[in-house]
Amino acid sequence: MKKNKTFLLSLFSLLFMYGCDLIDYHPYDVDISGETGINAKNMAKIESNCKGKTTIKFAVMGDSQRWYDETEQCVKHINRRNDIDFVIHGGDVSDFGITKEFLWQRDILNGLKFPYVVIIGNHDVLGTGEEVYTKVFGEDNFSFIAGNVKFVCLNTNAIEYDYSHPVPDFDFIENALADRKDEYSKTVFSMHVRPLIHEFNNNVAKVFHRYVKEAPGIQFCTAAHEHHLTAEAIFEDGIMYYGSDSMNHRSYLVFTINPEGYEYEVFYF
Repeated sequence: MKKNKTFLLSLFSLLFMYGCDLIDYHPYDVDISGETGINAKNMAKIESNCKGKTTIKFAVMGDSQRWYDETEQCVKHINRRNDIDFVIHGGDVSDFGITKEFLWQRDILNGLKFPYVVIIGNHDVLGTGEEVYTKVFGEDNFSFIAGNVKFVCLNTNAIEYDYSHPVPDFDFIENALADRKDEYSKTVFSMHVRPLIHEFNNNVAKVFHRYVKEAPGIQFCTAAHEHHLTAEAIFEDGIMYYGSDSMNHRSYLVFTINPEGYEYEVFYF
């Protein structure tokens, strides 16, 4: 009996001393370590770096959620270039909205030598994902100006919300287009889910596209979500919606906007 008591006392002492190391934190906690507020900081860099430019070039990638090795390889491939101004990630950095997924992807994307922004995807809203996304990257709708082009980046994951949260947010779009109107003459819309896809609120798809086509100097729209490359004028009016592939298919898009128009290319890694 004495030996048993001695053993239990020793075990209790070990648990007391090392108990903190045995705690397994909940995957949906919102305890964020490392860098936060990334989009705002990088938008400031993009605007500063592109100020006065009449030609800009940017990469678009998306849906990196469970493909960490491929995302690292994509980052390395983009870093071998010297002609990119910035990178847009079209959303779904997480698969299940788990905090560590955001942090792992953030740390990989921080390896880019170019400033980048991340749009919120439908998987990023799962669990406590929206709260984590907001802390790590920023607001779910945001805009910035690169050269003479305004980028309007939107949360279009309507299926994940009830109507208490406007998705897409037309008030935000109106304000974004009106803000600093004298500083830009061209517009690009970027989102995760494009109109006429199930997760978009297609009840207002045509209304949304009216805002798009009435934006100053509309160039095109970018999206992700579908896990394959797409390029389509979905409303048959010449305004193109370009979709990036998921990272497991090992490709990204590069757009160049210049005084004559724009062009895009697909790059494989």
